[in-house]
Amino acid sequence: MTMTTTQRRRPELAAFLRSRRARVTPQDVGMPPGLRRRTPGLRREEVAQLSGVGVTWYTWLEQGRPINASAQVLDAVARTLRLDAPEREHLYHLAEVPYAAAPEALTRAVGPEIQGILDALVPRPAVVYNSRYDILAANSVYRSLFLAGSSPARGLPNALWELFAVPEEDCPLMFRDTELPVMVATLRAAYGVHAGEPAWEGFIRGLSAASPLFARLWESGDVAEPGRRVKGFRHAELGELHMTSLSLSINGMPECRIVVYTPQDEGTARRTALLACGATENPAP
Repeated sequence: MTMTTTQRRRPELAAFLRSRRARVTPQDVGMPPGLRRRTPGLRREEVAQLSGVGVTWYTWLEQGRPINASAQVLDAVARTLRLDAPEREHLYHLAEVPYAAAPEALTRAVGPEIQGILDALVPRPAVVYNSRYDILAANSVYRSLFLAGSSPARGLPNALWELFAVPEEDCPLMFRDTELPVMVATLRAAYGVHAGEPAWEGFIRGLSAASPLFARLWESGDVAEPGRRVKGFRHAELGELHMTSLSLSINGMPECRIVVYTPQDEGTARRTALLACGATENPAP
């Protein structure tokens, strides 16, 4: 971090803390209002007391002095000032402390607006995954291609279970040797935030028991981020399909992404369009 950047951030930090302090009243934190308050909100010494830090230290922080702050202290100040998640992240950035979002339960449902977007993308297959590859929503083309006949016994359908816990000849994904390791590496990158959580640990144990291939790839320790990929799929009626997958983040849905599959060639485009219409008998090559 350059000195110029630090010098710019400290005044912003000072102004931000003052503005957040001004909006919290003594009554909000269970304190008596007191008399002769010259400014709205809490006093500096009250913020320091409620946060468990020294008055001088907090005063210096609010004055934008170049002092070091730990994540634990910033979290205590954030709780006292009633910061929401975006404000907490902003506080971390201004204080130049590495930010780590608080672990949250995985999103397990989407609203009608997201489903409407997926449906509007037909004939392109489109799906919403959370970071564990649970399938939260999908359009009709995705379901026909990848979930036909699927009857998950684990609640939400999950793309990894659909790929790993089936005989190799039933797996719709071509080039398994190159594509499956990337998916497991993407899962492991997300797992870092959730390590030790019972739901995640149970998921890893269950899939490892069901698939020696998954267990071997998991033990490799590789990590990767979601991104654009060119993938091949086999379909019992349509034959081979070649598509580009593109991941799009969703505001307000942490750890979730829309994945859209775009045909790579005219043959794939024609065959997926037939699938969207429900006309899959004897498709043109």
